[in-house]
Amino acid sequence: METLRLTVALSEYDHIRDLTSGVVRPQGLTLVPLSVRPHEMFYRFMTHGEFEVSEMSMGGYCATVADGTSNCIAIPVFPSRVFRHSSVYIRSGGVKKPEDLKGKRIGVAEWGMTAVVYSRGFLTHQFGVPLKDVRWVQGGVNDAGRPEKIAPRLPKGVKLDIVADRSLSEMLIDGDIDAIMCASPPAPLLAGDRRIQPLFKDPRTVEKAYFRETGVYPIMHTVVIRRDVYERDPWVALSLYRAFHESKERSVRRIMHPGSAVPIPWSYMMAQEARKEIFGGGEYWPYGVEPNRPTLEAFLRYCHEQGVTRRKLKPEDLFAKEVLDLAKE
Repeated sequence: METLRLTVALSEYDHIRDLTSGVVRPQGLTLVPLSVRPHEMFYRFMTHGEFEVSEMSMGGYCATVADGTSNCIAIPVFPSRVFRHSSVYIRSGGVKKPEDLKGKRIGVAEWGMTAVVYSRGFLTHQFGVPLKDVRWVQGGVNDAGRPEKIAPRLPKGVKLDIVADRSLSEMLIDGDIDAIMCASPPAPLLAGDRRIQPLFKDPRTVEKAYFRETGVYPIMHTVVIRRDVYERDPWVALSLYRAFHESKERSVRRIMHPGSAVPIPWSYMMAQEARKEIFGGGEYWPYGVEPNRPTLEAFLRYCHEQGVTRRKLKPEDLFAKEVLDLAKE
């Protein structure tokens, strides 16, 4: 039987492994998987449409949906989710608590970066620091001169300085900024430089409290289909969604088993704890809109408040209707 061949760009995750290895085969499709670093993947897809299916930053995707320039449609598959209180870094001996960041200078790699949207969101809503009460600085975290993929539209009263000749890590160590919000720890910290420290000494406790209060487990990435592919063959959306779901379920069964699927002691106990605390004892790492509505709505609210999206979106604005219609049956 002839199948439709699609290139698929993804990061490496256990919960998509069975799909990219061919153990799980989406109906009617032959996938050509490509492993690409996220930052590069997003740029190549958004700028050149190099892949037919791709993992995608939620912030970048939502920005293009809101202004009508999106070259793709998403399915409600979420390969990357990370709590982001652990993504704020300060200079050792500087600020002591989130509220101290009021009136300070905070560096961000990109204004519309998904991790940064969530971090600014909790800084505003959980700790009462308005966007306009911070002086924002945009630049590369470890290397100078990182450009924005999408030009920011700043809310009234918000100031953003662009720094192209120094890295944010250098500026933090030198005392020219007071904190950095970024997706990965700054390189000097990873190299053992103790002049940079996480803002929260025990982020897991803070993140658990945030989840209990809000029901938000931050979604970093979704999966998108290039619009020309989707418009020609809309059935692709549901076929891919079901295959991603099956691959994820196979991964969950592995990590829940008391073996060594993940080389971390007691990993299956931690997975069982997460199922109870984060997923309410129900489906582990659920896809779809309804199980993730609190997170999606919070993120879309943050995007609109921060000027990442031109208009306020609803979760249903983001995803292929064929998958949404299935959920209503």
